[in-house]
Amino acid sequence: MPPTPEPAWRERAATWLAGVLTFKTFDYAFDYALYPFVIYRLGLVTGGIVMAALSLLDCLLLLQLYDWLKRDWLGIEWLKGLRHYAGPARWRRALAWLLGRGDVAAFFALSLRFDPFVTTAYLRRGQFNGLSARDWQIFLASVIVSNAAWALVCFGGAEAVRRLW
Repeated sequence: MPPTPEPAWRERAATWLAGVLTFKTFDYAFDYALYPFVIYRLGLVTGGIVMAALSLLDCLLLLQLYDWLKRDWLGIEWLKGLRHYAGPARWRRALAWLLGRGDVAAFFALSLRFDPFVTTAYLRRGQFNGLSARDWQIFLASVIVSNAAWALVCFGGAEAVRRLW
């Protein structure tokens, strides 16, 4: 007798778990080890420019990987689907309300909380279809916003460490 297929939610959960763990491992190494070190060594302006360039390359490669795999390994496409949810689940309706506040609010929230990859993947129209002119604008603006904010945070931390030393 052939094995029964695993329920779709289990496969989706396994994909998300593997994707989030892998993404977060590299993300934390980039954001909490490399970024502060470069800002500490090179200063706010030079270090910020270097790290923004690395962030741009990193996020662009992630977007290409995301499109190439054609799998929603972070749950971004699932979240997009919740924007207009009106079903019975209260938590989904609450999430839909938050997501429905508009693209500008989502842009700043995602850029400041995550990175240009997540921001662009969430805000682009379509799924696994490359970057349109609008998507490039979102991506490049997010590179600027997210890196300016994170460079300032890292610089503040680096300055605090210098003064304590």
